[in-house]
Amino acid sequence: MLLSQPYFQQCATAYIPAFSISCPHSFYVSVSKRSFISCCSSQLQTAVVNGTLDSKIAERDEIRLGLPSKGRMAADTLDLLKDCQLSVKQVNPRQYVAQIPQLSNVEVWFQRPKDIVRKLLSGDLDLGIVGLDTVSEYGQGNEDLIIVHDALDYGDCRLSLAIPKYGIFENIDSLRKLAEMPQWNIEKPLRVSTGFTYLGPKFMKENGLRHVTFSTADGALEAAPAMGIADAILDLVSSGTTLTENNLKEIEGGVVLESQAVLVASRKALIQRKGALDTTHEILERFEAHLRALGQFTVTANMRGSSAEEVAERVLSQPSLAGLQGPTVCPVFCKCDGKVAADYYAIVICVAKKALYKSVQQLRAIGGSGVLISPLTYIFDEETPRWRELLSKLSM
Repeated sequence: MLLSQPYFQQCATAYIPAFSISCPHSFYVSVSKRSFISCCSSQLQTAVVNGTLDSKIAERDEIRLGLPSKGRMAADTLDLLKDCQLSVKQVNPRQYVAQIPQLSNVEVWFQRPKDIVRKLLSGDLDLGIVGLDTVSEYGQGNEDLIIVHDALDYGDCRLSLAIPKYGIFENIDSLRKLAEMPQWNIEKPLRVSTGFTYLGPKFMKENGLRHVTFSTADGALEAAPAMGIADAILDLVSSGTTLTENNLKEIEGGVVLESQAVLVASRKALIQRKGALDTTHEILERFEAHLRALGQFTVTANMRGSSAEEVAERVLSQPSLAGLQGPTVCPVFCKCDGKVAADYYAIVICVAKKALYKSVQQLRAIGGSGVLISPLTYIFDEETPRWRELLSKLSM
């Protein structure tokens, strides 16, 4: 494989070339021996020595949360926080710093997604919300980055390899067939245009494509094959419509990773910064409770019965009426002939949106009436599973 691609690790205005790869049969990295002291923050001491990042936790009281500054991801992130009663208050939309009143010790910083990851590693941020693809590309497997919540339910896309539908690629429908094409050699490698200069080479190496060269491009990568400057592209794909309209296709085995928005944290910050772990716990609890409630409804109905147990047995005989742990059944008291009696029982269950109408039909079939439907806002578990996972990652 032949690859000569400058890659820069940047901090403020200082940078160094990080690698240059040129090898026909394997990948190797030559790291610059030059070291430098960055000037990211007067509060943070950060040194890069022989390519290794060493950082101290800054001496500050506030916990910094990095959020995307622009685009659909930014809007969806603010919507999620608002739905979790964590609305971001920004005095001036041009300012990059904001507050979340419900979290008095949290300072919000609006940044580019890739800068959020870089500043988590440098210690300038403690928490961040970005796409998994961004964490994977710019975090490069650094163990200081911990995924606190891996599925925030927006920003869905996939990093995928795409090739032309025509010419020599017309009958190529898998990564294996692409790798076996006799065209690729040292003199004429497969040319891939991408913005993912870490994940791209790593993926090709792991899948046995030896003769590959990468080029970076800004803007619409889909035009690169038609212009003759690349044989394939490696880019983020949502619906795939743009690929189709540019006569490109995805292939079997060509997906590098599935991505969506995630909550990521600095391991050092969670362990060393006062209040960081407690704040992370609260944010995680709110996210989990809200996301679990999405698409769920509370269903309340009245039903005649001889006892609460008899009504519960009827309800549980229907597969769509089990709820979270089972139905809540309680007597409905009516006054008849001057006497108070419980001829009806009220049942309360949680039902998934996709099964709502079927559940109503089943309720009616077993004698339910007066069915009321209301959306759910939160569902809090006894303990958030991801919290236990986080403590395990921190060896706590």
